[in-house]
Amino acid sequence: METVLVIGSTGNIGVAAIIGALRSQRTVLAIVRNQASAEKLYQHAGTREGITTVEADITSVSGIEGVVAQVKAGKLPAFQHVYSAAGGKYDMTPLHEISNEELRESLNVNFETNFFAYRATIPYLLKKNNPNSTWTLCTGAQGDGGMRAGPAMTQGTLFSMANVACRDNEQTNIRFNEVYLGLRVEVDESAEKTGFFKASHFAKNYQEILARKEIRSCRLTVLEKKDITDLKFKEKRLDLVMHKDN
Repeated sequence: METVLVIGSTGNIGVAAIIGALRSQRTVLAIVRNQASAEKLYQHAGTREGITTVEADITSVSGIEGVVAQVKAGKLPAFQHVYSAAGGKYDMTPLHEISNEELRESLNVNFETNFFAYRATIPYLLKKNNPNSTWTLCTGAQGDGGMRAGPAMTQGTLFSMANVACRDNEQTNIRFNEVYLGLRVEVDESAEKTGFFKASHFAKNYQEILARKEIRSCRLTVLEKKDITDLKFKEKRLDLVMHKDN
């Protein structure tokens, strides 16, 4: 049975990815901060079955590397898929008032965590050379909307990272895709109170991505409810022509 490594597993999107992976008859390796976070995850996912948790600091340079090292040593389940939905800094500080500390924290929490995940796991997946491997990055529309400066800037960096990763993996065994999310998704318990979209419903999006092997090096855009299952995707290709001044 295949396994999905989930980064940002206790967040709203991470919980959705876990539910989607389990529904797709895969097991999950979820990185959590501590045991309390693990218990919270089980509650939101509605089960413990099929979920292995491991404690690590995903904001540190070596946190996810340590998890991969444990996988290589046989201490944790081998994984064939990665879903990265790390983030959470959503400050409202105006652009001109952002301090150095706030900037660095936003970059660390919203961008570096996902980059660290990519750098730590891609070499492992390439070496294993499983033809079914996937790597999915969830980004947010805040990067285009620009309503909150810190989150917007760090989402922009994720867009660029996704562009590079899509092209880097076009010819590898890894199907890299970006999910561009413009909906507010919350764990079911919260969504039932707020009226926003349930994680258990958004889980269907990941189920579709895992099942549809033709979706590769693409951005999948989710801006309304039907987009969750009626996938809208576009391949990230750039036929760059270097013009000269003749």
